[in-house]
Amino acid sequence: MSSRTGVDGPAGTPLSADIEAAALIAHCDNLSHHIVRVARQFRMASSQLLREVGLHPSQEVVMKVLWERGRLRQVDLVQLVGSDAATMTRTVRRLEQAGFVRRVPSPTDKRSVMVEPTAASIALRRQVEQSCVELEELITNGLTDAEQSQMRAILARLEQNIADHLSTTAQPPGDDTYGPS
Repeated sequence: MSSRTGVDGPAGTPLSADIEAAALIAHCDNLSHHIVRVARQFRMASSQLLREVGLHPSQEVVMKVLWERGRLRQVDLVQLVGSDAATMTRTVRRLEQAGFVRRVPSPTDKRSVMVEPTAASIALRRQVEQSCVELEELITNGLTDAEQSQMRAILARLEQNIADHLSTTAQPPGDDTYGPS
Protein backbone atom coordinates (compact mmCIF):
# COMPACT_ATOMS: atom_id res chain seq x y z
CA MET A 1 0.00 0.00 0.00
CA SER A 2 1.29 3.47 -0.81
CA SER A 3 2.18 5.37 2.33
CA ARG A 4 1.17 8.71 0.79
CA THR A 5 -2.43 7.99 -0.17
CA GLY A 6 -3.24 4.53 1.02
CA VAL A 7 -3.98 3.37 -2.55
CA ASP A 8 -2.44 0.20 -3.96
CA GLY A 9 -1.38 -0.20 -7.55
CA PRO A 10 -1.78 -3.45 -9.51
CA ALA A 11 -0.86 -6.52 -7.48
CA GLY A 12 -0.35 -4.39 -4.37
CA THR A 13 2.53 -2.31 -5.73
CA PRO A 14 2.62 1.39 -4.74
CA LEU A 15 1.35 3.87 -7.30
CA SER A 16 3.84 6.34 -8.73
CA ALA A 17 3.66 9.96 -7.57
CA ASP A 18 2.21 11.02 -10.94
CA ILE A 19 -0.57 8.47 -10.81
CA GLU A 20 -1.29 9.34 -7.17
CA ALA A 21 -1.54 13.04 -8.08
CA ALA A 22 -3.86 12.26 -10.99
CA ALA A 23 -6.04 10.12 -8.71
CA LEU A 24 -6.23 12.94 -6.16
CA ILE A 25 -7.18 15.48 -8.83
CA ALA A 26 -9.83 13.15 -10.24
CA HIS A 27 -11.22 12.62 -6.73
CA CYS A 28 -11.50 16.38 -6.20
CA ASP A 29 -12.86 17.13 -9.67
CA ASN A 30 -16.51 17.11 -8.69
CA LEU A 31 -19.05 19.90 -8.68
CA SER A 32 -19.15 20.26 -4.90
CA HIS A 33 -15.40 20.74 -4.76
CA HIS A 34 -15.54 23.42 -7.45
CA ILE A 35 -18.35 25.25 -5.65
CA VAL A 36 -16.40 25.26 -2.39
CA ARG A 37 -13.26 26.55 -4.14
CA VAL A 38 -15.14 29.28 -6.03
CA ALA A 39 -17.02 30.33 -2.87
CA ARG A 40 -13.74 30.56 -0.95
CA GLN A 41 -12.04 32.60 -3.67
CA PHE A 42 -15.10 34.82 -4.07
CA ARG A 43 -15.13 35.52 -0.34
CA MET A 44 -11.41 36.34 -0.40
CA ALA A 45 -11.83 38.77 -3.33
CA SER A 46 -14.92 40.28 -1.73
CA SER A 47 -13.09 40.67 1.57
CA GLN A 48 -10.19 42.38 -0.14
CA LEU A 49 -12.44 44.92 -1.90
CA LEU A 50 -14.68 45.59 1.10
CA ARG A 51 -11.78 45.95 3.51
CA GLU A 52 -10.92 49.17 1.69
CA VAL A 53 -14.22 50.69 2.87
CA GLY A 54 -14.18 49.15 6.34
CA LEU A 55 -16.68 46.32 5.83
CA HIS A 56 -16.47 42.54 5.91
CA PRO A 57 -18.17 40.19 3.44
CA SER A 58 -21.93 39.91 4.00
CA GLN A 59 -22.02 43.18 5.94
CA GLU A 60 -22.50 44.97 2.63
CA VAL A 61 -25.71 42.99 2.10
CA VAL A 62 -27.09 44.27 5.40
CA MET A 63 -26.02 47.81 4.53
CA LYS A 64 -27.58 47.63 1.05
CA VAL A 65 -30.91 46.59 2.55
CA LEU A 66 -30.76 49.42 5.10
CA TRP A 67 -29.76 51.98 2.47
CA GLU A 68 -32.65 50.93 0.25
CA ARG A 69 -35.33 50.52 2.93
CA GLY A 70 -34.16 52.76 5.76
CA ARG A 71 -34.87 51.93 9.41
CA LEU A 72 -35.99 48.34 9.93
CA ARG A 73 -36.78 46.06 12.81
CA GLN A 74 -33.85 43.72 13.34
CA VAL A 75 -36.17 40.71 12.97
CA ASP A 76 -37.25 41.99 9.53
CA LEU A 77 -33.62 42.48 8.55
CA VAL A 78 -32.99 38.82 9.44
CA GLN A 79 -35.71 37.72 7.01
CA LEU A 80 -34.73 40.10 4.21
CA VAL A 81 -31.09 39.05 4.32
CA GLY A 82 -31.82 35.35 4.87
CA SER A 83 -29.85 35.09 8.09
CA ASP A 84 -30.58 33.89 11.60
CA ALA A 85 -31.14 36.03 14.69
CA ALA A 86 -27.82 35.26 16.40
CA THR A 87 -25.75 35.99 13.31
CA MET A 88 -27.65 39.20 12.63
CA THR A 89 -27.17 40.34 16.22
CA ARG A 90 -23.39 39.90 15.85
CA THR A 91 -23.38 41.61 12.45
CA VAL A 92 -25.39 44.59 13.67
CA ARG A 93 -23.22 44.87 16.79
CA ARG A 94 -20.06 44.97 14.63
CA LEU A 95 -21.59 47.48 12.23
CA GLU A 96 -22.66 49.61 15.19
CA GLN A 97 -19.16 49.48 16.69
CA ALA A 98 -17.78 50.62 13.32
CA GLY A 99 -20.24 53.53 13.31
CA PHE A 100 -22.24 52.33 10.27
CA VAL A 101 -25.57 51.57 11.96
CA ARG A 102 -27.45 52.67 15.04
CA ARG A 103 -29.81 50.51 17.10
CA VAL A 104 -32.82 52.25 18.59
CA PRO A 105 -35.83 50.91 20.48
CA SER A 106 -38.96 50.43 18.40
CA PRO A 107 -41.50 53.16 19.12
CA THR A 108 -44.37 50.68 18.73
CA ASP A 109 -42.98 47.44 20.18
CA LYS A 110 -40.81 47.49 23.29
CA ARG A 111 -39.47 44.02 22.45
CA SER A 112 -38.16 45.07 19.03
CA VAL A 113 -34.97 46.83 18.09
CA MET A 114 -34.80 49.07 15.04
CA VAL A 115 -31.62 49.29 12.98
CA GLU A 116 -30.86 52.30 10.82
CA PRO A 117 -27.90 53.40 8.71
CA THR A 118 -25.82 56.28 10.04
CA ALA A 119 -24.59 59.28 8.07
CA ALA A 120 -21.13 57.69 8.10
CA SER A 121 -22.44 54.61 6.29
CA ILE A 122 -24.42 56.65 3.82
CA ALA A 123 -21.19 58.40 2.89
CA LEU A 124 -19.71 54.95 2.09
CA ARG A 125 -22.58 53.83 -0.11
CA ARG A 126 -21.01 54.84 -3.42
CA GLN A 127 -17.71 53.15 -2.53
CA VAL A 128 -19.48 49.93 -1.51
CA GLU A 129 -21.52 49.94 -4.71
CA GLN A 130 -18.32 50.46 -6.73
CA SER A 131 -16.68 47.54 -4.91
CA CYS A 132 -19.66 45.37 -5.84
CA VAL A 133 -19.36 46.44 -9.50
CA GLU A 134 -15.64 45.61 -9.45
CA LEU A 135 -16.34 42.20 -7.94
CA GLU A 136 -19.02 41.49 -10.54
CA GLU A 137 -16.61 42.46 -13.33
CA LEU A 138 -13.93 40.25 -11.81
CA ILE A 139 -16.08 37.14 -11.63
CA THR A 140 -17.72 37.59 -15.04
CA ASN A 141 -14.54 38.49 -16.91
CA GLY A 142 -14.57 36.72 -20.27
CA LEU A 143 -18.17 35.51 -20.00
CA THR A 144 -20.70 36.54 -22.62
CA ASP A 145 -24.05 38.00 -21.57
CA ALA A 146 -25.65 34.67 -22.45
CA GLU A 147 -23.16 32.76 -20.29
CA GLN A 148 -23.78 35.15 -17.40
CA SER A 149 -27.54 34.61 -17.71
CA GLN A 150 -27.05 30.87 -17.85
CA MET A 151 -24.77 31.01 -14.81
CA ARG A 152 -27.38 32.99 -12.84
CA ALA A 153 -30.05 30.45 -13.74
CA ILE A 154 -27.85 27.50 -12.78
CA LEU A 155 -26.80 29.10 -9.48
CA ALA A 156 -30.44 29.90 -8.68
CA ARG A 157 -31.35 26.27 -9.35
CA LEU A 158 -28.49 24.99 -7.16
CA GLU A 159 -29.55 27.37 -4.38
CA GLN A 160 -33.17 26.18 -4.66
CA ASN A 161 -32.11 22.53 -4.61
CA ILE A 162 -30.16 23.12 -1.41
CA ALA A 163 -32.96 25.19 0.16
CA ASP A 164 -35.47 22.44 -0.65
CA HIS A 165 -33.21 19.86 0.98
CA LEU A 166 -32.61 21.99 4.06
CA SER A 167 -36.31 22.65 4.50
CA THR A 168 -36.91 18.91 4.84
CA THR A 169 -33.98 18.16 7.15
CA ALA A 170 -33.13 19.36 10.63
CA GLN A 171 -30.46 22.04 10.88
CA PRO A 172 -28.38 22.71 13.97
CA PRO A 173 -29.48 25.99 15.60
CA GLY A 174 -27.38 28.97 14.56
CA ASP A 175 -25.75 27.16 11.64
CA ASP A 176 -25.29 30.06 9.23
CA THR A 177 -21.91 29.20 7.77
CA TYR A 178 -22.12 31.58 4.84
CA GLY A 179 -24.47 34.21 6.23
CA PRO A 180 -23.58 37.72 7.43
CA SER A 181 -20.61 38.05 9.72
